[in-house]
Amino acid sequence: MKRELTSWHSPSLNKEMPIATYGDYGFALLLVPTAAADFLEYERFQLMDHLAPFVDSGKVKVFSIDSINNESWMNHNIDPWYKSVRHQQWNDYVFNEVIPFIKNSTSGETPVITCGASFGALHSMNLFLKRPDIINGVIAMSGVYDLTEYTKGHYDDNVYFNSPIHYMPNMTDHNVLEQIRQSRNIHIVTGGGAYEDPGASGRFAKVLYDKGIWYELDIWGQEWPHDWDTWRAMLPSYLRSKF
Repeated sequence: MKRELTSWHSPSLNKEMPIATYGDYGFALLLVPTAAADFLEYERFQLMDHLAPFVDSGKVKVFSIDSINNESWMNHNIDPWYKSVRHQQWNDYVFNEVIPFIKNSTSGETPVITCGASFGALHSMNLFLKRPDIINGVIAMSGVYDLTEYTKGHYDDNVYFNSPIHYMPNMTDHNVLEQIRQSRNIHIVTGGGAYEDPGASGRFAKVLYDKGIWYELDIWGQEWPHDWDTWRAMLPSYLRSKF
């Protein structure tokens, strides 16, 4: 499997941000790490090994980026307001730097699908919903779509506008809603086992349903916990059957 590492100094974040790219062809899958993890997390936990057949066959080209959760929501030693500002800067990094990098590495017409597990699922869903003009869909695995689960009681405009369970019921922008509705790749998937919260997926799916947005809600059985064995099975299954 072809693998390239690169980085650049991000104007949005004012720091060096690395990215791993796997493969040459196919639609673009943008992987967002879990919790406070980094851009090599999906490789380190062997998920990329399970994606290798799809990468090598040219079905998908994978881009894996850093989170900065350890500088925002996972950093409990800074002012909560700064956490929310830092998160918004990370969004700007993805929209204004990562997506153009992906397009330059593929083509302007290449679909971009965000994907993440756990906290990465929330970020992946949020990125898609905020910019469906440049992101075409999402595979969200084992997510909770309420950002206040991570903010230790802090709530401000940046929390609201990055918490899909909060802002989506009130979204009225017709153009954005129509762009979201055009996607046939909104996949909400979760296990039913230990430390999973399928109810969170169901509650968010209901929000999309009430907005007339197509989605797929897929709740796996109790033998699938909130862990890497589950995600190593889920993501290849979706690449095989849905793309």
